[in-house]
Amino acid sequence: MPTPRNLYLNLPVADLDRSVEFFGALGFTLNPEFSDETAAGMSITEQIFLMLHTHASFARFTPGKRIADATRDAEVLIALDAPDRTGVDETIERAVAAGGSEYGEAMDHGWMYYRAFQDPDGHIWEILHTDMSRMPADAGSDDPGA
Repeated sequence: MPTPRNLYLNLPVADLDRSVEFFGALGFTLNPEFSDETAAGMSITEQIFLMLHTHASFARFTPGKRIADATRDAEVLIALDAPDRTGVDETIERAVAAGGSEYGEAMDHGWMYYRAFQDPDGHIWEILHTDMSRMPADAGSDDPGA
């Protein structure tokens, strides 16, 4: 298996301060060294980082492409694991309390449980817990994002 690598997720946001506050309420940590008035770096874990960009900042990295309106268009599904089912529910509750909205219905496959929320810009985040010891042999075709 390859050595774990860092993941840097970059998202365009309409209101940078609002987004920093929203993700801070979910427990993401602001990194001032990677933040300015156009972008904010936030740590999700030691190896997963979220870069929030104003639309102007994001457009510098995506010349010639329109920025998707995530409130209207599907663009990406972001999935994060939780340590247990309670962690899934607590994350969704924090997201809704901070100004997000629950997206879809909870899915419970016995061995995998997930729920999703939309952040204030409409990006979809799935929060899931899997118990691999309960995973059936034919579960490899199950896609949490489907």
